[in-house]
Amino acid sequence: MNTKIIPLGGLGEVGKNMYVVMHDSEIVIVDSGVMFPDDELLGIDYVIPDYTFLKENEKKIKALLITHAHEDHIGGIPFLLQSVNIPKIYAPANAKELIEKKLEERNIVYKNLVIYDENTIVKTKYFYVEFFRTTHSIPDSHGISIGTPDGTVVMTGDFKFDMTPIGPMADLHKMAKIGERGVAVLMSDSTNALSPGTSLSESVVDENLGEIFASCKYNRIILATFASNVYRIKHIIETCKKNNRKIALFGRSMESTVDIAIKCGYIKDKGIIVSAEDANNMKPQEVCLLCTGSQGEPLAALSRIASGSHRQITLMPNDVVIFSSSPIPGNTASVSKTINKLYKKGVKVFTNRTSDIHSSGHANQEELKLMIRLFKPKYFVPYHGEFRMLKVHADIGSECGVAKDNTFVLENGDVLNLVKGRLTKGEKVQAGEVYVDGSRIGDVGSAVIKDRILMSNNGILVIIANIDTEKRVLLGMPAITTRGYILVNENADLIKEIQGKAEEIINSELRKKVFGFNDLKSEMINGLMPILSDKTGRVPIILPIVMDVKMDSDGRARNRNFNKVSE
Repeated sequence: MNTKIIPLGGLGEVGKNMYVVMHDSEIVIVDSGVMFPDDELLGIDYVIPDYTFLKENEKKIKALLITHAHEDHIGGIPFLLQSVNIPKIYAPANAKELIEKKLEERNIVYKNLVIYDENTIVKTKYFYVEFFRTTHSIPDSHGISIGTPDGTVVMTGDFKFDMTPIGPMADLHKMAKIGERGVAVLMSDSTNALSPGTSLSESVVDENLGEIFASCKYNRIILATFASNVYRIKHIIETCKKNNRKIALFGRSMESTVDIAIKCGYIKDKGIIVSAEDANNMKPQEVCLLCTGSQGEPLAALSRIASGSHRQITLMPNDVVIFSSSPIPGNTASVSKTINKLYKKGVKVFTNRTSDIHSSGHANQEELKLMIRLFKPKYFVPYHGEFRMLKVHADIGSECGVAKDNTFVLENGDVLNLVKGRLTKGEKVQAGEVYVDGSRIGDVGSAVIKDRILMSNNGILVIIANIDTEKRVLLGMPAITTRGYILVNENADLIKEIQGKAEEIINSELRKKVFGFNDLKSEMINGLMPILSDKTGRVPIILPIVMDVKMDSDGRARNRNFNKVSE
């Protein structure tokens, strides 16, 4: 028997975190997150890990342990519970509330959700689990220490070291205590491994936001930030109170976060929150509008306010808009687009480039070094990050006393074997991406995504033809229609050429001894592609639709068989 550490998501990417620790007949899972799709995954709502390994070892699963309540750590739980039996979920208070809300929205009944805090200990036959408090951009964030028969495995979760945080301090003493007992493997957050120095303290952000509020005392303030950043929202509310402003919330996720924060006691002054209708009837200097959309999301509140399509809020010339955030990689263009719209409306805009009004919840290089020094691991495995982040973090581990041969830069599905304190890389298990499209999980594969990209770029061309398979004749000229490719009315010559080629191919296939709709499909697609490419430089999705029609003696057509032929 030996202990296995298996990442199923979170490596080579920022999102869909899921890590497995297994010893003989027992498995504990750490986190179950989602990743939001990039621009190429058209129509996809979420990307989740492949749960095949967990399905195959379902009877071994003892618990799912949650580090904190961000989507890339809890967003996959509804999908996981639909696929795999999880006997118990341990989550901190804030995460527990958000998980319950997610399950309720999807009509999933789950009764074994247990709240833990930094004093909780979870014991199974082989595992001894402890939790230690960390500082992050969301309350109740923890790292996890998993004692196994082959050594202790520590996963930091997302963290930073902030000596003047808005919430509680990270428990450095407990981290050092665990480190003194001996840590075989440390797995540490790599998100900001490329950033030197230390991250900005939330208290500095608080101070800078206070200065902006003081300098804009006669303006209406519209402030956008991450809805999940409860501590930021907390000190924005406190800043509004100091400046005699009420606060109105816009965006479903913002309203939900504040409701849960009030329920958990992080936000205590409910009286400062007013409705959108009340906000519109107040003087500009008496109100602050707190909204979603700091990442330029097209449907979020701030984007709709900027474009003038918001039902309740209309921009005024003296408004001040504050982006208390930094663009996530990949969102820079959409954020810039929103900012440009705001400038066109004549409002004043503050961003993190012009003022220090956002602090990352992830550790910079000097903080990463401190975490390694506190735990003093024998082996070091960077996790939660793109490959370049993992590689740089591994080098940081070597600088902090971990032997270079004892650092591992892994991919999802890699297996680490821990045997009596010695760590080696072993076999690989199935671990990939599963796409969630609406209520469908895994039905949409790479072939469908490829077709969606092709349709979005090149459009679709449909050929509709009627044939009589008994008499082996084409009934009339094929009809051509397109969407997103060319305008039929303005390309008459090309349409005639496509019709002529389609007619030629159909008649050729009908003359063969053995006729098949699949053969006709292939011949039509292969025969039309060179013409379309040569004439337009683009090849759309080609969709032949062929109907088998029987002609009666009175000349009327009866549909014998309908056969949809697609690429």
